[in-house]
Amino acid sequence: MTMQETATTTVREEILVEAPIDRAFKVFTEDMGSWWPKDHHILEGELAEMVFEPGVGGHIYDRGVDGDECRWSRVLVYEPPERIVFSWDISMAWKREADPAKTSEVEVRFIPEGSDRTRVELEHRQIERHGDGWEKMRDAVGSPGGWRLGLDAFAAAARG
Repeated sequence: MTMQETATTTVREEILVEAPIDRAFKVFTEDMGSWWPKDHHILEGELAEMVFEPGVGGHIYDRGVDGDECRWSRVLVYEPPERIVFSWDISMAWKREADPAKTSEVEVRFIPEGSDRTRVELEHRQIERHGDGWEKMRDAVGSPGGWRLGLDAFAAAARG
């Protein structure tokens, strides 16, 4: 790994989805719980569902079978079906981060590749804002078990 790669504060992934842009956007947002890895949540208890509140100012949150909720993200940009940006309000300890200055953000772009395919580009950026040891967050979300795992599951769900 070069010094430049070591210092990068952004993780980028992309995937080609066999679904029209409207469906890809809907599955990524409204049906997030259908593809998000079930063990990738920060609730204390068992996960019942994931909720994506559409629109700027909405939240992404997990709801447990016991009714507990964890609002781990804020919707910052909502431009269906082309683009969303949401905060990553998760601390280095994998708990909810209440200080927005210590959160990163995720931008997802949906680009049509014909009528039945969509290229999805994901950029998780400003990871250094998580503070000391932020490289561990970058390495986790950039690992095969991070965004890649999620995007592969998303593509399968969007394909239907």
